[in-house]
Amino acid sequence: MSRTTKIALSLGAAAVALGAGLGVAGVAAATTTPSPSPTPSSSAPGDTFAGGHGMHGGRHGHGGAQLGNRARELAAKLGVDEAKVADALKAFRDANRPSAPPATPPVPGQKPDRAAREKALAASLAKSLGLDEAKVTAALEELRAAKHANHAAALKPRLDQAVKDGTLTQAEADAVTKAAEKGVIGGR
Repeated sequence: MSRTTKIALSLGAAAVALGAGLGVAGVAAATTTPSPSPTPSSSAPGDTFAGGHGMHGGRHGHGGAQLGNRARELAAKLGVDEAKVADALKAFRDANRPSAPPATPPVPGQKPDRAAREKALAASLAKSLGLDEAKVTAALEELRAAKHANHAAALKPRLDQAVKDGTLTQAEADAVTKAAEKGVIGGR
């Protein structure tokens, strides 16, 4: 065998050994380094008041401010101390935190039961605050309706402009307004 061939074979063998060594080290590192696990969401999907997008700012990261605003609004409606309401909302959110992050994309047919969740929220708040459940339910419904009305009012100038620009017909804009007022669209 010529000297050049021996050098080439030696370099090739060294490259293979180096590659194998790096591969083994990479596999070892991959099996011993813990991967970060996803943390459960601090909100429960489907709840507009105590954890979902409406209450905790879900998509935009305004959780603390949203929680405080909702607690303040609900406390005023119920005539209860804001701190007590905030604690009760936080306790409900913590008790109903999902054990795993929601599926992305959502699995068809596995949407949370919003009505059952809202009933559970009202019952939990009533118990925590020492109030009648019907009073809490009515306050939650009033606040939700006001939220939807505010959303619809904020949409109006944009929809009017879309009609003016010819992007939407007036009938389409009216349908969007009605859907926003009824809570069909707007963060849900």
